[in-house]
Amino acid sequence: MKNISDALRLYAVTDRGWLRGKTLFEQVEEAIQGGATMIQLREKALSCDEFLTEAIDMKKLCHRYGVPLIVNDNVDIAISVRADGVHVGQSDMAAMDVRRLIGKDMILGVTAKTVSQALLAESSGADYLGSGAVFGSSTKNDAKFMTKELLSDICKSVKIPVVAIGGINRLNILELIGSGIKGAAVVSGIFAASDIKTECEELRKLLNEVVR
Repeated sequence: MKNISDALRLYAVTDRGWLRGKTLFEQVEEAIQGGATMIQLREKALSCDEFLTEAIDMKKLCHRYGVPLIVNDNVDIAISVRADGVHVGQSDMAAMDVRRLIGKDMILGVTAKTVSQALLAESSGADYLGSGAVFGSSTKNDAKFMTKELLSDICKSVKIPVVAIGGINRLNILELIGSGIKGAAVVSGIFAASDIKTECEELRKLLNEVVR
């Protein structure tokens, strides 16, 4: 699956900080039912065995709905469960090394916060970029704000698709019109919502105006 632009439209990034009595599995299913087109499984606190078990279950769920599963940071887990892809940040393993490990068929996403990082990621084999934080971040205290101008410059500098990330929700997403992004990666804007399915439905409608 290399033509991934459509799959990037509403990119839901998990965070178990808002479970409110539900399981992450249940929340992800609600997100998919509401229109999430890609799921990134992000776990910072689970043990390797717990992460592996969860990734196996999440892959089954995503594939039942025909939605790609991307594993955040952990290349070994992504390979072990044969996830659709892996996403790495600037402080993780170098994109070129990740591509060598995962082969040519698995999706590789890379965080890019500058044009130079974007160009390097593209030349290293990335299939898409994640850029932000466009509206700050409720999940990363050290996330630096990215201007719409820089986001647009990153989109123009590469041939691969770019998704915006960082504090995106249905109240501010239309501010990204004209930026050149192919999708939005949303964390709290989905998983902190009281009705995840409805929130995703609304985000999908708004993204039809943002992504051209």
